[in-house]
Amino acid sequence: MRELLDRLRGKKQTLIPDTLWAVTVTSLPFLDVLSLDEQKQLKALAEAFLAEKEFSTAGGLELSDEICVSIAAQGCLPILKLGLTAYRDWIGIVVYPDEFVVPRRIEDESGIVHEYDDVLSGEAWEGGPLIVSWHDIQMAGDGYNVVIHEFAHKLDMLNGDADGMPALHSGMTEAEWEEIFFAAYEDFCQRVDSGEETAIDPYASEAPAEFFAVLTESFFEIPDVVTEEYPALYELLSRYYRQDPLARLTKAANASSTSAS
Repeated sequence: MRELLDRLRGKKQTLIPDTLWAVTVTSLPFLDVLSLDEQKQLKALAEAFLAEKEFSTAGGLELSDEICVSIAAQGCLPILKLGLTAYRDWIGIVVYPDEFVVPRRIEDESGIVHEYDDVLSGEAWEGGPLIVSWHDIQMAGDGYNVVIHEFAHKLDMLNGDADGMPALHSGMTEAEWEEIFFAAYEDFCQRVDSGEETAIDPYASEAPAEFFAVLTESFFEIPDVVTEEYPALYELLSRYYRQDPLARLTKAANASSTSAS
């Protein structure tokens, strides 16, 4: 099961088998709409990613090529135009079979310590590993993607704590990001607080960091929803990721319509 990883590690020229890659891409609509050139670029990036990162499992899960390639393909989509250096500050990926429990210990303003168990589908540690549930990875689609979510946190952490503002490219300013991003965040929080059922996961209202991660999921999987509800934020994310998922989706839909007629 680990033959592919063993071949890839330290040998970036080794290829992911075409059959496994095809199965991975066609099973994920947001990857299947990529152009052939983009799919080739993503495959090369995923191979380099697999050669650089270290995978391990917990909870009795057996590591497989399917798991590793699925994570690499989805995780590298956000950095398709940014490059692998965007994931330079960490190495490890831990995969659980399902949701996992993380013990928490916090002290409130009164000095009282509270201990509880947090049940998670994914978590990204600053400077440390990224942890995901294989069960949740397989649920990807329609705006839910635990891999993209946690990898977005890693991008957010490139310039410090996850706070909803990643390290910006030249031509993008913090003032512009704050104006557009936080206006959308505040509006979304008001909608959730009012009891509205939102197409975008309401978990995005938890904090600016979660808004960035959830909106990144939505940006790549349901770009039509994001551009309809927050067009300025969609344009901002498009400039940050240097990608236009809505254009891909529209082109794929038009091609499908043409072939069917």
